[in-house]
Amino acid sequence: MAESSALAAPSPPPVAGITRAATIIFVGNVLSRMVGLAREYVKADLFGATGLVSAFEVANIVPTMIYDLLVGGIISSALVPVMSDHAAPGRDRGEFWRLGSTLFSLAAVSLAIIVVVGELLAPQIAWLFGARNFQDPSLQQITTDLLRVMLPAVLFLNMSGLIAGTLFSLQRFTLPAFTAAVYNTTIVIVALLRPDQIGSLAWGVLAGSAAQLLLQLPGLELRQIRWVWNPGHPALRRIGKLYVPIALGVIVSQVAIGISYNLATQTGDESVALMRYATNLVQLPLGLVATAISVAILPTLAQQALLPSADPQFKTTLAHGLTVLMVLILPAATGMFVLARPIVGLAFEHGDFTSAATQTTSTVLRLYLLGLPFAAVDQLLIFAFYARKNTLTPALVGVASVVIYLAVAQLLIRPLGLYSLMIADSVKHVMHAAMMTLLLHRAIGGLSSRVGITALKALGASVTMGLVVWAVAEVTPASENLAGWLAAVGLGGTAGLVTYGLLVKQLDILELNAIRDRVLARLLPGRFGRRQ
Repeated sequence: MAESSALAAPSPPPVAGITRAATIIFVGNVLSRMVGLAREYVKADLFGATGLVSAFEVANIVPTMIYDLLVGGIISSALVPVMSDHAAPGRDRGEFWRLGSTLFSLAAVSLAIIVVVGELLAPQIAWLFGARNFQDPSLQQITTDLLRVMLPAVLFLNMSGLIAGTLFSLQRFTLPAFTAAVYNTTIVIVALLRPDQIGSLAWGVLAGSAAQLLLQLPGLELRQIRWVWNPGHPALRRIGKLYVPIALGVIVSQVAIGISYNLATQTGDESVALMRYATNLVQLPLGLVATAISVAILPTLAQQALLPSADPQFKTTLAHGLTVLMVLILPAATGMFVLARPIVGLAFEHGDFTSAATQTTSTVLRLYLLGLPFAAVDQLLIFAFYARKNTLTPALVGVASVVIYLAVAQLLIRPLGLYSLMIADSVKHVMHAAMMTLLLHRAIGGLSSRVGITALKALGASVTMGLVVWAVAEVTPASENLAGWLAAVGLGGTAGLVTYGLLVKQLDILELNAIRDRVLARLLPGRFGRRQ
């Protein structure tokens, strides 16, 4: 939702500004993830993994889903490409702002109607998303009350996303890059103002969504914004045409999320809370590694996709991106898998978050991590199709993978309960990545054999690293407190980094060696070369 705007960056500006733009987006992404963890820390401390947190998460998914459906998926795929055409040098800038004004006016009216309807139907919406399954009957009314507080955020979040897309098209990256950090910070502040009320989280979401909208307003030329009602604007039709295939996948995905929340609420009042805590931890490496590489490589792939079909540059660039991705994501997933319990304990076990919740969340996290490498690779493969102006294929594969997810979840829900949803999610990512790989192979042919060789090397190094991390964690004093968790994560993580670094050098994994040399060249230019 709010965090996606910091990630959904369009093609970067001309060469002179690429490094600066990429740095700004990366810094904003890292900051938003750090503050996001602080948000989860505060939530766990104040309310634990309880039915109250589940009620909040069920209510919070509604504005999130509306954002993903209306704006989140449209920014990179349709909005920025169309508006960038109007912002190109030599084009009439007045026409650009007329288009922006038309978009903002239409969105404001549509979103206001959605908010009003949502407020009227809040009890039915809460019931639909699983609140009816809570064993504590009061939680359904609490979910409804929280939903009513957060529904106006739909207006702020979506308008903020549209402004971010407008600024991206003008190659103004700074303010959009920090919207997620502002959003999460506001939630933390508001929650701490009323630490005994679950409603403080809902008010934090509302205030945070408004704050990220206000943050971006200075980036616009406000004197150019005016009321324009022109639903038939040709550019709007272009945006709609580009987004239709994406919308298909988004709709199916949102339906699957709604069903998964219903299934989770059937397994216990605290299940949605446990699921969300683990999901936020998984999103950390996925966002910092997979999203960062995918966003960085998309502009180059898009340019190379315009070359003759026989030109090997597209496949070379994609192969390089995949190898770099795997040598980074495999050790991250392995290390988190081994250290799942101390990581969860360090992040959440304090205040009202109990030891039993830590144990369950650790298992949930491990099951999610089984699919993390496939989800990371899959994200880059999807971007490869986008670069080739093919949005339909990823959408159709997404539909098929959702069907697989629902089938596995329904099959395992009775014997495994909550854990069935994590297993189904990992199976979904494996199948999605497999289908995307097969279809991409048919479209462009096979990639260099070095991709497979590097993946095997990285996998072997990661497994060996995992054994070392496990051994170190086992001999670390097993105190289940802050000091014990910190020691296990710190010593185990350090041992893992050293081990993986040594193995990378021995196995001659060129991609990671190149990254290491580039970092050292900047830190120690006198020894490793001149600073660029």
